[in-house]
Amino acid sequence: MQQLPLRVRLGEAARFDGFIAGNNAEVVGLWLWGRAGTGKTHLLQAACAAASAAGGAATYLDLEAGGPPALLDGCESLDLVCLDALDRVADDAGWNAAIFRLYTLMQDAPGRLYVASTAPPASLRFRLPDLRSRLLAAAVHQLHELDEEGRIAALERRAGRRGLELPADAAAWLVRRMPRDMHSLCGMLDRLDEAALAAQRRLTVPFLRQVLGETDQAPAGP
Repeated sequence: MQQLPLRVRLGEAARFDGFIAGNNAEVVGLWLWGRAGTGKTHLLQAACAAASAAGGAATYLDLEAGGPPALLDGCESLDLVCLDALDRVADDAGWNAAIFRLYTLMQDAPGRLYVASTAPPASLRFRLPDLRSRLLAAAVHQLHELDEEGRIAALERRAGRRGLELPADAAAWLVRRMPRDMHSLCGMLDRLDEAALAAQRRLTVPFLRQVLGETDQAPAGP
């Protein structure tokens, strides 16, 4: 079976072995929801990568990126369809109809449909009541933010996958000075990677201070 083109290229680190579960170890369901940076996109893309590696056909669609509902045409034949940012199209009649059609067709097929949203599922007001009732009948799992220990572990694992040496003290220092969400932390790690490569420096706390423009007297974060 030929894999349909992905709406968004899968992230290089979006694999299950790159995900720190924290309080999310029980997530195996159809609908994931949680605040930005809790790992929804990571898990959806990891599921697509796993399906493709197993020889299946999968597609990941970022509904926040826009595009016509016709993007779902033919997706019922896939082994896995992942729809991210579902809350962005809850009020769109065209997308409601397309997702309802996909859901109905996939009920009689071996494929799976995974969705994710930032808002709690019960709070979404779909244009098509039948779509809402069907999606809400599925298992729903909330993703939680990682605690400090989990964020440090996630940064260390991401750095390791990129061939970077991120000492524990540097990881802890960075986590305590950056926003809690993993989007910000991973973005900063990417920036530090480029800076370290250009300067031929290791990711030590003094180097992090230099890149971030802090002095040695900078107060510790919460």
